[in-house]
Amino acid sequence: MSRRHILITGGSSGIGRALALRYAEEGARLTLFGRDASRLEAVARACRDKGATVETLRIDIQNRVGMAAAIEAAFSRAPIDVLFANAGVATGLSPGQVLEPAESVRATLAINVAGVFNTVEPAIIPMTSRGSGTIAMVGSMAGVRGLPFSPSYCATKAAVHSYAESLRGVLSPHGVDVSLIIPGFVKTPMSERTKSWQPGVMSDTRAAEIIVRGLERRKAVIAFPRFMFFALRFFTFLPPRLVDSVMLRFSADVPQTSEREAV
Repeated sequence: MSRRHILITGGSSGIGRALALRYAEEGARLTLFGRDASRLEAVARACRDKGATVETLRIDIQNRVGMAAAIEAAFSRAPIDVLFANAGVATGLSPGQVLEPAESVRATLAINVAGVFNTVEPAIIPMTSRGSGTIAMVGSMAGVRGLPFSPSYCATKAAVHSYAESLRGVLSPHGVDVSLIIPGFVKTPMSERTKSWQPGVMSDTRAAEIIVRGLERRKAVIAFPRFMFFALRFFTFLPPRLVDSVMLRFSADVPQTSEREAV
């Protein structure tokens, strides 16, 4: 049985939870970060029942100093083999709305971008010093091409995509893999709040299986469903106003995040 050490942020829900349960089936050592202590403990119990060793930490990924200390502590217990920068929030617009609240936009940026940096940066030196390890960053189809109903969320995921692509080239010569995960619609509590057409929607269990298999094959980009990924990539070669007009034909109601800018 595998005793790999897997660290997952946002491990209490959605894709993070599904990944934890999937790796638990291999008997992995899991370190799960999240902000909801009761949900974290519920996931931990389920993973332990499958044979995993689990440690949990209630932490806000916006806390740069706290994240650095927590990840350093996790490495001291056992070298991290796969680190998932998974935690994030979504926000967007309702029909007829043209401006997202500034406070929710800044909170989304802080969590989805700075939070990824706070997760990844503390792992770089330990992994490159050891000459092995995988950093997996969870992006989104919304980062491939901007969507008119979720401007700030699209911007944050595009930033994650660029960061992963840049780091991959930097860290590869040092034996560290960087994989960018680009999911489409996955049945999670976050996506269920969005009212829109959701082509290719799949369960979080199926998404976790695709991700794990992709990492085993050391894929640089793990995008699913593939038809959606290729369609959005194709759209980037078409006249922008034409694509905008097509996208505006589809209605979407994306709830605003409850997160607010810390001032």
